[in-house]
Amino acid sequence: MDESDTAAILPGDVLNAAASTDDEVLPSEEVHVRTTRSLRPPFSCPLPLSVEPVLFLSMFSLALQAPLSTQYLWDRISEDLGYNGSKRSECSNSSVPPDPLQKEVETLTAHWNLYISLGGFSVGLLVVPLLGSWSDLAGRRLVLIFPNLGLALQAVVYLVVMYLKLPVAYFLLGRLLSGLSGDFNAILAGCFAYVADTSDRQSRTFRVAILEACLGLSGMLASIIGGQWRRAQGYINPFWLVLATNLASALYAYLFVSESVLPDPSTKLLTTRHYKAIWHLFSTGGSTNEAGGGFHRCKLWLYTLCFFLVVTVHSGSRELYVLYELSSPLCWGPTLIGYGSAAQHLAYLSSLLGLKIMQRCLEDSWVAIVGLVSNITGLVVFSVADTTQLMFTGYGMCFLFMAATPVLRSKLSKLVGLSEQGALFACVACVESLCFLVGSSVFNSLYPATLHFMKGFPFLFAAIILFIPAGIIGTLQCLDQRREHRDSTAS
Repeated sequence: MDESDTAAILPGDVLNAAASTDDEVLPSEEVHVRTTRSLRPPFSCPLPLSVEPVLFLSMFSLALQAPLSTQYLWDRISEDLGYNGSKRSECSNSSVPPDPLQKEVETLTAHWNLYISLGGFSVGLLVVPLLGSWSDLAGRRLVLIFPNLGLALQAVVYLVVMYLKLPVAYFLLGRLLSGLSGDFNAILAGCFAYVADTSDRQSRTFRVAILEACLGLSGMLASIIGGQWRRAQGYINPFWLVLATNLASALYAYLFVSESVLPDPSTKLLTTRHYKAIWHLFSTGGSTNEAGGGFHRCKLWLYTLCFFLVVTVHSGSRELYVLYELSSPLCWGPTLIGYGSAAQHLAYLSSLLGLKIMQRCLEDSWVAIVGLVSNITGLVVFSVADTTQLMFTGYGMCFLFMAATPVLRSKLSKLVGLSEQGALFACVACVESLCFLVGSSVFNSLYPATLHFMKGFPFLFAAIILFIPAGIIGTLQCLDQRREHRDSTAS
């Protein structure tokens, strides 16, 4: 690999350190062969893209299979219990009391969603930080390839269950296999870390915004396709596309994504060193914590708490949308469910557009609070929605609900040094895994427990939780402004 090519991938200080070390240990020809094999993919992509297609394809497969898996659980459990919700009168006449069998189907579906989510994300909670921190030394490409293969294996298990009509408990097996490979959160961590490697501080926000846009575009496309396709051809053919998409994402990462980290061949995966790096980051506040002291470390923890609460609400409430829409009084079919999920993912794009506009006149913290207010308003509408029009009104009110997470990622990234970005994103991925674990546990347990007095209570509960990060972000912003004013006055 030419020096110009390597310089385009790696920062200069990394190259100099690697060159000085390798000159002492290895012959120059061996260094050349090793770095060429490690950094250069088999093919070069003619487009100015890096990991965006990887994230797009992975998110597409995830958004395609998630609602279809819930609907498949509903149909299989309904078939086992002898319940036919499509022909019940309560879907067309809200005055008819709910069928007790329908409540049983809802409860069992929510519980199986809980078991499957708990199994996958509890394993991923241990694997994701390990892979993320390991990628700082071993390279990013493996973290982009291996989890996609795990997601493909999960799709294979799901297809076998559908073809052979096996018990739905085998869905848990597929979820565990995916969790062992890092799951989607490892891909997310790898992509954000790759962007941090290949961008400077000025362009990093825009690159992160592009990745967030990929999440919304792919999710919206998958939601529209999934509902219509399932209605026309059932579940099996869409899951074949899930399998193909995961394999295509892994193949693209192998063929076209250049390595952004000079790999260390002696790096071990199974070691506590990777966990210690994350613990050191949060126990000391990072390498940039020189003058900030305890307040700097406190901000790192508080912004992480805000991120945890926001993503927990997003992941937990998202799993209930399909259940809420399938049952009476809404009784949506696969087409409307697809449109609803597409409207939810469209908010990724509207949030980024709103964030870009609001940044012209507002600080990032106030932009995040506006996004949280939008999310709170939509959740309150969901909690009382009993018509299709009101449900889509709630989706419309959430048009800025994703504005908070990019701001929180940016604030966390700016609190640590450049050499700690990999450990940070590994920790953020770990927090996201914990968010899915807690969100699935709380909301899938809360939904059947509150059906008897208020069906939409979990959404109201989620709206109340979001007041906590809004208050924390606003308070920290006021404290920062006061410190800046005091420092400018003193100077």
